[in-house]
Amino acid sequence: MAGDAGGDSDSPTPEYGETWVYESIVGAIPGVDLSPTAAVTVQFLLFEGAMLALAAGYDLWSAVPAGTAAVGVAAAGSYLMLALSREIRASSAPPAYPRLLFGTSIEVVLGVLAFVALVTALLTGGAGVGRRPLLTALLGPALPVPAVYLALLVLWDLCYRIGTGWWASVVGLSRSVRYRRTLDAPTRARLRRADLLTIGFALVQLALVPFVGDRPVLLVAIVGHVLAVTVVSGASVVLLSRSA
Repeated sequence: MAGDAGGDSDSPTPEYGETWVYESIVGAIPGVDLSPTAAVTVQFLLFEGAMLALAAGYDLWSAVPAGTAAVGVAAAGSYLMLALSREIRASSAPPAYPRLLFGTSIEVVLGVLAFVALVTALLTGGAGVGRRPLLTALLGPALPVPAVYLALLVLWDLCYRIGTGWWASVVGLSRSVRYRRTLDAPTRARLRRADLLTIGFALVQLALVPFVGDRPVLLVAIVGHVLAVTVVSGASVVLLSRSA
């Protein structure tokens, strides 16, 4: 999958070190050569199937709506991530931009920070004053180990994509500030699409809001993340448009 990253003929084949960590991992699996759509579909079916099996085994059906939303957002994030990388690689942006974006793995560091903050909120009262921790509310006081494992795996998937969104947004604005006057019109158009995809990448996470509406910390974190990415990437779009 990392090899075609979307299948566009004008998109060069990326080398390792020029991809998201997510792409590199999937592309390195021996014997696996899936299109992005197929890979995302497999991702959704595997996680959703495992979640439903655990819901049946441990009678956790009340957690299925939130779990399905999380799995769906993660899968949508994977697809948008690949679409974003395809636009960037197909552009004629200065090489320093994709090298900084893909080659540093900063999105992993940001994802880890988001994940640690999320787990802290899940396991403490910080997820809602006077309420049970959200993980216990969803999975029950017994916290079945397989269900907790899957929940944390899906949540890491989400946090990695949040970290990716932050990094893509910040690097995109830096690129527009630095290079906007030297870019030709087709390149600006592609990079504007990349910035809009970054915003869309964040907006899909609003699907989680109904499940954290009574958890102020998580609610503010999700909405704040979406607003921050929208403002930063929106500023990049404006700069690229004014340079036209």
